Amino acid sequence: MNPPRKIVLDTNILVSAALRNGSVPHLALLKARAESWLLACDETVSEFREVLLGKKFDGAVDRGLREEVVQEYERLCILIPIPTPIRACRDPKDDKFLEVAVHGRADLIVTGDLDLLALHPFRGVEIVNPAEFMARD
Repeated sequence: MNPPRKIVLDTNILVSAALRNGSVPHLALLKARAESWLLACDETVSEFREVLLGKKFDGAVDRGLREEVVQEYERLCILIPIPTPIRACRDPKDDKFLEVAVHGRADLIVTGDLDLLALHPFRGVEIVNPAEFMARD
């Protein structure tokens, strides 16, 4: 039996999954959680926390529920140390996902971000959108 895949989920996937139950990003998160190891770093977890707990979503979903989602994600993730920065994405804010993937030896990044998708593949790491991820075995 093969070991689980190692996957990096970017913030847009996590936020969409948290806010839209049954959406493709939500289903991708459930699949990744069931079949893979989720990789993150302090910076990617912090970004998810800041975005999901921001005032923008106060009217959409109860803050307590959003806090539970962030805490659950933190428990599920393997935190990857980032010994050296990577500067490759046209949006420098997205480099942190490449760093996690490369330093954590991830198999793939799941994202809806066109700046990341444009780099597919990156140093042997596949970069796919949630629908492509869902279509895989």
